[in-house]
Amino acid sequence: MGDCESMAPQLEGEENLIAAAKHIVRALGSNKNLTKDVKKILADLGSQLSTMATIDDEGVEGLKSGIEEHLSVVEEKIMSWETDESMIWDSGPDEAFEYLSAVDEARKLIQGLENRCLNGEDEKELLRRAHDVLQLAMQRLEEEFKYLLVQHRQPFEPEHMSFRSSEDDGVDVGSMVSFGDESFEESARRDSVSRTSEECIIDLVHPDVIHDLKCIANSMFMSNYDHECRQAYVIVRKDALDECLFDLEIEKFSIEDVLKMEWGTLNSKIKRWVRAMKVFVRRYLASEKWLCDQIFSELGSANFVCFVEAAKAPMLQLLNFAEAISIGPHQPEKLVRFLDMYEVLADLLLDIDALFPDEAGSSVKVEYHEVLKRLADSVRATLVEFKNAVATNTSTNPFAGGGIHHLTRYVMNYLRLLVDYKDTLNLLLKNDGSVPVLLSPDSSPSTEDESTSNDFSGGVSAMTLHLQSLTSILEANLHEKSKLYRDASLQHFFLMNNIHYMAQKVKNSELRVIFGDKWIRKHNWKFQQHAMDYERATWSTILSFLKDESNSSNSSISRTLLKERLRSFYVAFEEVYRMQTAWLIPDVQLREDLRISTSLKVIQAYRTFVGRQMYHIGEKHIRYNADEMQDYLLDLFEGSQKSLHNPHRR
Repeated sequence: MGDCESMAPQLEGEENLIAAAKHIVRALGSNKNLTKDVKKILADLGSQLSTMATIDDEGVEGLKSGIEEHLSVVEEKIMSWETDESMIWDSGPDEAFEYLSAVDEARKLIQGLENRCLNGEDEKELLRRAHDVLQLAMQRLEEEFKYLLVQHRQPFEPEHMSFRSSEDDGVDVGSMVSFGDESFEESARRDSVSRTSEECIIDLVHPDVIHDLKCIANSMFMSNYDHECRQAYVIVRKDALDECLFDLEIEKFSIEDVLKMEWGTLNSKIKRWVRAMKVFVRRYLASEKWLCDQIFSELGSANFVCFVEAAKAPMLQLLNFAEAISIGPHQPEKLVRFLDMYEVLADLLLDIDALFPDEAGSSVKVEYHEVLKRLADSVRATLVEFKNAVATNTSTNPFAGGGIHHLTRYVMNYLRLLVDYKDTLNLLLKNDGSVPVLLSPDSSPSTEDESTSNDFSGGVSAMTLHLQSLTSILEANLHEKSKLYRDASLQHFFLMNNIHYMAQKVKNSELRVIFGDKWIRKHNWKFQQHAMDYERATWSTILSFLKDESNSSNSSISRTLLKERLRSFYVAFEEVYRMQTAWLIPDVQLREDLRISTSLKVIQAYRTFVGRQMYHIGEKHIRYNADEMQDYLLDLFEGSQKSLHNPHRR
């Protein structure tokens, strides 16, 4: 190695002599008046050059011989591994160091030869040999580079991420055809992934080989094989990123595949996508960027270029799925999933801008922003579709038993879910002209009572206006549905049930913050008014049979008329019993309150009438005592029809 090591300084010294000679020539050309000292130095230089000319041919031949000997040593070292099937970096650090040193010498030989004026074929042949040796070395280093990346890759295990959970069952969140029931609320509940599990740089390749990878990359870049090095890295790491998506259970689908999916299946895949997106970007891509920085940090923009090229395809795969979702039908049951997808993309926006900041990553960033915009449009369009679906939902038959309609349950549970997305919805609805405000005067929130639902400017928030608009549409629809009942008392009974349900849903949930106390008070008054209207429509005529008309003399009211009035009361009461035991009040407290209110009026009137008229009517005409009547009233509103069969009936 001694002769090899002396060759580089020899070439460098020759270059310095050439530069000095050129400088002397330029100085002589600009200075015609030379001093004696200068002339003496030039004379000595001329004499020395004349002496050297006689031995020049011998020097050139010696230099060629030294270069050829040096090249042969390097060639032997590099070629020795061409017949060895083992990997250099598996043979220990000394072998790896010697190989890289040989590569470095080959590169220096090429540089030295290229800087000389190659006139003879022998010198050109030496340069060709040196290039061939370096090319073989680069091919070997590329293999070693890939080998280290693959062999020492660390497994990716998304801790605390249960992807094979209940969402794999493909639970449907209901449809606007059936308007679902309470189960909609649980099945559509938003998904969340803790930031703790998202934000953590992990070693994707074992730290022990990072230095070796860096040395190989530096050697390939210095030898002008930077393209091959980058390509090798991208191929290996792109496969690793694809495998990461596989571990996160993200499949490749075309837009057509997504549009053809049943909603139950699609719902499950969206949930999985939302969870995987944060882990992939905040954990895996951040770690991938860190790996690129470690290996290529000294090689200009190579770290960024390699990262973008490796990450681009997996990122576009994720974004293509979101795009397919956004251009599909805007069915109301999809709104929560649209919001989940929008929020995760919005949350990751700064991360994406940081990971793909420059022109090389612009395609990913532009597509990301475009998909985010499309999802925002999908949210708005779905809200409009939902309003239209509520407004146009029609029934041909009255709802059995006057209970809580499926539409009421669906809408109110739907609204409860939207509270979780309050900030996002306020942002998306704030300046959106497509969201009409359809509020009745009595449902407008006041500044005092509903300050919690206001936006920062002091006005009512966009979400408050939108949700109140929805409840107004729902109420209008319920009033239309109530007209399907022929019985006026059942119309009021139905509206009482449904408006009470709406008020309770708001009062006992986060919706209270959105709607405010004034809205709740107003709707409490509404359902109570319908309860009184029900009592009036049901019992006014019946209780008129028990009206006390004993102010005049007893002779003015015949015993026969009193008996007839009592008999009519019994007939009407028994008909109410038969009919209204089949009516249903699902809320226990409301059912008890209405029973008590009814009982107070009916039993008091019945006791008074029987107590005053018993002498004129006779005990045998009394079918029920007051306690029995009260027990019968407690059978009402259970949703199970019954009839009275009194053995003493006359």
